[in-house]
Amino acid sequence: MITKITSDLVYLGQDDDRIARFENVYPVPRGVSYNSYLLLDGKTVLFDTVDRSAAEPFFRDLREALGERALDCVVVHHMEPDHAGTLEALLRQYPETKVVLTQKALQMFGQFFPLDIAQRAQVVKEGSTLCFGRHTLRFVTAPMVHWPEVMVSFDETDGILFSADAFGTFGSLHGRLYADQYGFEAELLPEMRRYYANIVGKYGAPVQTLLRKAAGLPVKMICPLHGPIWREGLDRLTEKYDRWSRYEPEGDAVVIYTGSVYGHTDAAARALADELNALGVTDVRLYDTAGTDLSLLVAEAFRAGTLVFAAATYNNGIFTPMETLLADLKAHDLQGRRYALIENGSWAPNSGKLMEECLSSMKRMTRRGEILTLRSAMKPEQLAELKALAQALRADE
Repeated sequence: MITKITSDLVYLGQDDDRIARFENVYPVPRGVSYNSYLLLDGKTVLFDTVDRSAAEPFFRDLREALGERALDCVVVHHMEPDHAGTLEALLRQYPETKVVLTQKALQMFGQFFPLDIAQRAQVVKEGSTLCFGRHTLRFVTAPMVHWPEVMVSFDETDGILFSADAFGTFGSLHGRLYADQYGFEAELLPEMRRYYANIVGKYGAPVQTLLRKAAGLPVKMICPLHGPIWREGLDRLTEKYDRWSRYEPEGDAVVIYTGSVYGHTDAAARALADELNALGVTDVRLYDTAGTDLSLLVAEAFRAGTLVFAAATYNNGIFTPMETLLADLKAHDLQGRRYALIENGSWAPNSGKLMEECLSSMKRMTRRGEILTLRSAMKPEQLAELKALAQALRADE
């Protein structure tokens, strides 16, 4: 898709509506965009390429956008194949094109492709600048957001930040190029959060470093490698990234995760949700870990301040979908949450102890209430325990 962003900056990104799972892991029912940008200045500068699946329309659009001009330079912000999958093909088609990248990216290029680009590479580092005519680019390293070779670049002339995978969003664009063309809460935020939590969420400290660097730049527009361009509402966008990268919840929501075999554990979790609602806790959401994609469960843990884990004992361990969730939350370095536990076991309840071992090993995690232990089905006399657990989870305590 060729779209003018400014008088001399063109969008060349491509939508992928056929992909089922991003990185072969995360469902993308609304597809994904691979964003690429072309600067038509004194020199022509391409910002990243696209995934191999979009090669044909990408090269067609690039040829059309260049017209009779040569491609002088390609800036490689990130070597991941969804952005650099067509990079070797580009450099073979345009053999005079220079490659601007970090030293680590140059090393990674050789890991992915056999083409020797040593004589065409221009290695940049923190604070390097290049002038292409009217535009001067300043390069800012962003290691581990979310690969070690990542950098971003800032167009000092027009105030545009080319942000690599930072500030990205799942979903194809279908011509709606700008974030202000979407409903923020209903359309953008859920997929922004799911993208951040699962792709970048482990790397909160590097994201904080990048946010501090970006705060010192007069940014007017953000052009990420996935999702829409931000020309308005930048404060709202960076506030979310700041909160997520500090592992601070967005509000007082309670998320209840269930891992139930025959429904008895799930019934107790739903009874707890009812008790919380009766106490005035209005944002309570319940998810079946066996039937809900893991990427959504992780995103909800980044959103909510209080988490409840209700799981059956299974083969003397934790019901396996719940065990997978806990492992993934720990892998993503989730921290700073309150939590409560419900365990079930018909003859030897053990899941509560094992869940506690996992959660207590994570940073700044605080358990509320006692572990509620069920033996098969919850008994009427346990309602008092359930009410006590609900009281302990009230958001205002």
